[in-house]
Amino acid sequence: MDETMKRMFNLKSLLLSGLMLAGITATAQETDVIRNDGYDGGFRLGFAVNGGVTTGDYFNWALGGDVRLQYDMTKRTSLTLTTGFTNLFGDGEIRDLGFIPAKAGFKAFVWEDQFYVLGEVGAGFAVTNDYDETTFLWAPGIGYATDVIDISVRYEGMNDFHADQIALRIAYGFKL
Repeated sequence: MDETMKRMFNLKSLLLSGLMLAGITATAQETDVIRNDGYDGGFRLGFAVNGGVTTGDYFNWALGGDVRLQYDMTKRTSLTLTTGFTNLFGDGEIRDLGFIPAKAGFKAFVWEDQFYVLGEVGAGFAVTNDYDETTFLWAPGIGYATDVIDISVRYEGMNDFHADQIALRIAYGFKL
């Protein structure tokens, strides 16, 4: 199998696993939704732009966009699946690195049903300038969300890209 096929297989496997986890959790949480004073849960979809500064010696800053599917298990807890594209802009002789993240996460609202903490893990697949790497991603963050706006700050660790980032995410979301 060539590298492109391996990447696609890994990405499909990761996404399928995340969807299966969301389905199992949705079934298991059905009674919890009923106990939450009629809260109906359900799915949300969000589209975002991300900008950040990077750490390390190779890249200066990052810019990207993402799509996040969120399943609200209760009024205060959600599961997330996030993908998109991020470009790390090189420093001098270092070429830019563009990658596709595929992350699954857990979001918990901790104050007034609008302020939350979020943790995500997944993989980043390099897709530009002949970079042939896949990295483990982990991303804790904090944010503020309303019915349509979601603003957050996250730290995103990228083990094999030799750069991490601190990013601001501004998103528009809606209930499906």
